Amino acid sequence: MSSIELPPSRLGTKEHWDNVYSSELNNFEDIGDEGETWFGEDSVEKMVDWALETIPPDMDPSPFILEVGAGNGNLLFALHEAGYKPRRMCGVDYSSDAVRLAQAIARSRREAEDDEDTTERSEGDPDAITFAVCDFLQEDVPVLPEMTRFEGGSAVWDLVLDKGTFDAMALGTNEDGRSFADGYPLRVGRVVKPGGYFLITSCNFTEEELKNKFTSVDTGLIFHSRISFPSFSFGGKSGNVYSSVAFQKTI
Repeated sequence: MSSIELPPSRLGTKEHWDNVYSSELNNFEDIGDEGETWFGEDSVEKMVDWALETIPPDMDPSPFILEVGAGNGNLLFALHEAGYKPRRMCGVDYSSDAVRLAQAIARSRREAEDDEDTTERSEGDPDAITFAVCDFLQEDVPVLPEMTRFEGGSAVWDLVLDKGTFDAMALGTNEDGRSFADGYPLRVGRVVKPGGYFLITSCNFTEEELKNKFTSVDTGLIFHSRISFPSFSFGGKSGNVYSSVAFQKTI
């Protein structure tokens, strides 16, 4: 199903996500509940495994990683636990309460690590991950202190991640009635470093639809690989619960 065919929904509005993360922030402050893991822990594990195989943390130099629509930060925290350097990771979200939630979880995890044996800890504390309020379609992503490579004045990243953000954008429309998702591929292409990667997991789009959306001369992205998810059959046709596709920026 393409973004044009998806009917507008409250899931595509900033108001909805502000309400979601306001509630999740209150829950975390009250009972320590970190909130929902979109698409489940299995999707996080598969994305981390793909990253470890394709762009490992012991690369020289260590990769810069950006997550668009980071929410509570669970994917970036999982990457940190897998060995990626927190000072080279950034999660952006247009909901300020999502950012506050991720920052609060990071501080809580750091405090928990401080109380445990640190001999097997990843390099750096989880609260060294940058979480920032950013409307990705309208604003430039923050530049991290160690970054030296830029394209057109904007920061570019070795790996850009999306877990459900494009899905939510496809359910919202601007004042002209156009889907927010229409301008997203170009913005993604702009922040991926030449030779770098964009990994997206979606529940609304098939692999072929994602390829059609993101591979073009304008984005500079080409298909790289896929992550396999459980399939299902109905009415003589088969499909996947989720589609997870990786693209690479041409050099």
